[in-house]
Amino acid sequence: MNKRHDKLVFMAVSGVIAALYTVVTLALAPLSFANVQFRASEALTLLPLFTPAAIPGLTIGCIISNAVGVATGSNIAGWLDVIFGSAATLIAAILTRLLRKIEWKGIPFLAILPPVVLNALIVGGELAVVYELPFWLCALEVGAGELGVCVILGIPLVLALKKTKFFESKNN
Repeated sequence: MNKRHDKLVFMAVSGVIAALYTVVTLALAPLSFANVQFRASEALTLLPLFTPAAIPGLTIGCIISNAVGVATGSNIAGWLDVIFGSAATLIAAILTRLLRKIEWKGIPFLAILPPVVLNALIVGGELAVVYELPFWLCALEVGAGELGVCVILGIPLVLALKKTKFFESKNN
């Protein structure tokens, strides 16, 4: 394929991932923005295992979700979350992509760590400031929710996508 086609496919895949992340996040608001959150869209944070297009897709989806959450009053962390929560998603997506080849029995356990740890620390920090609660409590709550989503929804998603071979190509 030519480079223009590859760029268009990259942008289309990124856009679809951004849209999916946004729709799932906002469909479950305000639960997606609570201090004890189960943001189901975070299962998609494992998509960088399959394609680098997931990195901008997840980041843009997170920015849009967090901004709409602020505008509708669902996201009480406000613009802190738009900036820092989205930065956590970007960094986690990059690290997940870098860890994509490390598996145990076909399951990318290490790839779960970046979204869990970064969201626990960064989003937990935001919520500690907003709710005026101890940092460790907020980090634990966010981390537990993130771990739950990645294990309960993310790993089955990864295993299902591996079976479909949808993302298989020489560029991944």
